[in-house]
Amino acid sequence: MGHGELLADYNDREAKALAMGGQKKLEKRRASGILNARERVDYLADPDSFLEVGLFGTSSVIPEDRDKTPADGKVCGFAKIAGRETAVISNDFTVKGASSSLTNMKKIGHVKKTATKRGLPIVFLGESSGARMPDNMGSRGMGALLGNDPTQYMRGRETPWASAVLGPCYGSSAWYTCLSDFSVMRKGAVMAVASPQLASLAIGQAVEPEELGGWEVHSETTGLIDAFVDSDEEALDVIKRFLSYMPSNHNEAPPRLVVPAGSDTASASLMGLVPESRKRVYDMHKVINGVLDCDSFFEVKSRFGRVAITGLGRLDGRTVGVIANNPLVKGGALDAQACEKITGFLVLCDSFNIPILMFVDTPGFTIGMEGERQRAPGKIINFMTALQSCSVPKLSVIVRKSYGQAYLNMGGGQNSDQVAAWPTAEVSFMDPAFATNVVLWGRDEKAEPEKFQQVRAQMEQDGSIWDMASSFAVQAVIRPDETRQYLMRMLEVHEMRITGGIGQHVLRNWPTTF
Repeated sequence: MGHGELLADYNDREAKALAMGGQKKLEKRRASGILNARERVDYLADPDSFLEVGLFGTSSVIPEDRDKTPADGKVCGFAKIAGRETAVISNDFTVKGASSSLTNMKKIGHVKKTATKRGLPIVFLGESSGARMPDNMGSRGMGALLGNDPTQYMRGRETPWASAVLGPCYGSSAWYTCLSDFSVMRKGAVMAVASPQLASLAIGQAVEPEELGGWEVHSETTGLIDAFVDSDEEALDVIKRFLSYMPSNHNEAPPRLVVPAGSDTASASLMGLVPESRKRVYDMHKVINGVLDCDSFFEVKSRFGRVAITGLGRLDGRTVGVIANNPLVKGGALDAQACEKITGFLVLCDSFNIPILMFVDTPGFTIGMEGERQRAPGKIINFMTALQSCSVPKLSVIVRKSYGQAYLNMGGGQNSDQVAAWPTAEVSFMDPAFATNVVLWGRDEKAEPEKFQQVRAQMEQDGSIWDMASSFAVQAVIRPDETRQYLMRMLEVHEMRITGGIGQHVLRNWPTTF
């Protein structure tokens, strides 16, 4: 061929690869308001920044599939997101359901390896039917395709991973979602080990997709997703926002931004947010937003383990991780789900050099049959182990109650680098009312009201924060309106100067789900 013929052949092959599964399939998606794999990349990436790898890859197992598998169903490459180099993998469901095969698995492996080696975040845009049949069938298919990359599902948290569940996500799309540091799910999408059809065959009864692995299941019951949205565009915007808090890799400090105007004004009203009666509840989100930079709080897992609040935010422009009790749910008493949620968040913060702020108001851990069956003791001690293993700065503010073992889990007893308390704080082994009943177990309060009143007064008298302050068990008692300035100064004091803002990453190999 001459040069002109070669270029014409190149253009023809490029056009076929970019055509994906064909105009008919693409129009059907467009009519339903769902982006295709390349549109998702274009929306996510800075203009003209996507550099694709493996554009001309096709199925290499079944010869007759070569012309039917443009890019082998997965769009892979590197793009700038808000100016930062990022690895991107986008499943093309119009090509054999984006099923996993030899060529596209090589493409993913190459992108992952490059991102890990060069310190780039990774984004997975999931929509896949699982393993490709018949490529993976039989011993030859298994031997050729599966297990040839021993690092395929290994997470050392060298770089941040974010994923989106944007359609059916079975097999490897589910695995990469569960391996990620952050995952967002579009309503209507489904994530599961295998498809509802296969699940129905396995158990002998019909399975509805939403019940198998819809957004409500994974946001409220499993905790496998961190956020849920209504559209592809919203999902991609949420991923962009998550990445804005993160360093490119574990050997960098998180980015620091300019503080928005007006960030210092909300703290003046913090005292009024907490009721004088400890029996009344309030919204801890308002306290958090009153301390952090304006509009910077980015909550994760909002519907899972709701007695706890976790999220990223900024204080004086710095990225911080926030862990707080939520008195609006169960009075803030921590349960097994909340312990899982907090533990995973601690691992994220410690792995990527993000200081931790804890806002404390909890009567302790929930007790009873349900908690024990959910392995609450194991979840509590995992939480404690992760907290004590963190090498990033940990600052705690006791807003109101802090009782029992939860006092330690929420940073008390030198489990934070610095513990401050509001004058409204009280600390004890348990709620005075419960303590009174334990001490007088088996006795009738109606028959001995004075005795119960006497014991309760005795249980209450030592809960004041001033006794802790006098023994230096808390390092400061602060006015609520001083909280923002206090924490800003403490972040400066506890900055990791010796290591250039980099922690020890003791937790980087902790499982992403447990």
